Amino acid sequence: MGPHPAVAAIRLAVRRALMDLAAEAAVPIPVAASRRAAPIPVPSSAVPTPVGSAPAGPAPVTAQSVCAPSTVLIGNARRHPSGLPRVPAAPGSPLVLVAVSGGADSMALAIATAFEAPKLGLRVGAVTVDHGLQSGSAERARQVAERLRALGLDPVEAVPVRVGRQGGPESAARDARYAALDEAADRHQALAVFLGHTRDDQAETVLLGLARGSGARSLAGMPAQKGRYRRPLLDLDRAATRQACAAQSIPVWDDPHNLDPAYTRARVRHEVLPVLEKHLGHGVVEALARTARLFRDDADALDQWASRAEQELYRPDQGPERGIGQGVLPVAALAELPAAVRRRVLRRAALRTGSPAGDLFARHLETVDLLVTGWRGQGPLQLPGGVEVTRRCGNLVFRRQDD
Repeated sequence: MGPHPAVAAIRLAVRRALMDLAAEAAVPIPVAASRRAAPIPVPSSAVPTPVGSAPAGPAPVTAQSVCAPSTVLIGNARRHPSGLPRVPAAPGSPLVLVAVSGGADSMALAIATAFEAPKLGLRVGAVTVDHGLQSGSAERARQVAERLRALGLDPVEAVPVRVGRQGGPESAARDARYAALDEAADRHQALAVFLGHTRDDQAETVLLGLARGSGARSLAGMPAQKGRYRRPLLDLDRAATRQACAAQSIPVWDDPHNLDPAYTRARVRHEVLPVLEKHLGHGVVEALARTARLFRDDADALDQWASRAEQELYRPDQGPERGIGQGVLPVAALAELPAAVRRRVLRRAALRTGSPAGDLFARHLETVDLLVTGWRGQGPLQLPGGVEVTRRCGNLVFRRQDD
């Protein structure tokens, strides 16, 4: 008898991500492992449901119904919760880290990665980040780390971080978390860091982008791959991860912050999306995730166009106050570009000059764009990071002001 359908679907998604990673890193893939990448039946909870149709599949399993795992040694190999023996990869093999909070999404991802990676000659470790925002968070992080070690992951770290206040609590916690993951990945020389975001998370991200009036890049949601970070579960829903944990007797922890209405994402998850599902029919999550994929294709194409345009148009500033990172763009050539491409070129020029990406918003670029399309003699504009933009002699001059 094969694994539970949710377990099979998650393993297949992880296997594909690992094989792509191994190919990029030139890690030899055993022939037997490559044959295992054939399609596996996907559980009904992981299959997109058309808007207006009733959802199929069993209801999500709660963490309270999940019991503790059991692991036994078979010679020098560890028995995986699936019931199959697991032989770890050789010491010194390339490493993949999984970011694990202890919730169903990241635990399902970690256990699937631990099952699949050794077949491809890859080691699997994990990092759980203690944000220090709740009473007992350090003890919970320690328990999660112990659970992961018992499942055969190595190395496993519980990393405490200090969460600042810049950008609000959610943004500050995210920045601290990624900084810790980056540091761990660098220290262990990991090939990649796997994140447990699901299709539900993608839908929430799109709604947040819509509410903020963001552009196509924000509405494109989270990429499946960005640098060292991979999200193998973006095409699967949250219910599948809970079912997989239940089927393998993996205990999970529900973060109370996910229920706290003080957090914007929690309100979207528990208030906004249920209302949309009620009035528009089931399938809203799948539709929003599909929207993200379509926007990402468009945004990627526009970014490539803007990159070529910037390479052709941007040149170092030849004025009397020219300096490092300062440059000019010809107004006439900018005016001929479509607005979506032109504003991307302006953003790239601002970033090149020293404006921080996290502080440069659409309203800033719209104001700079008026120097091209609505020129009335207005004076220099100030952008975040001390960047000044001036229209001079038919050019836009980007200049970093002295500190």
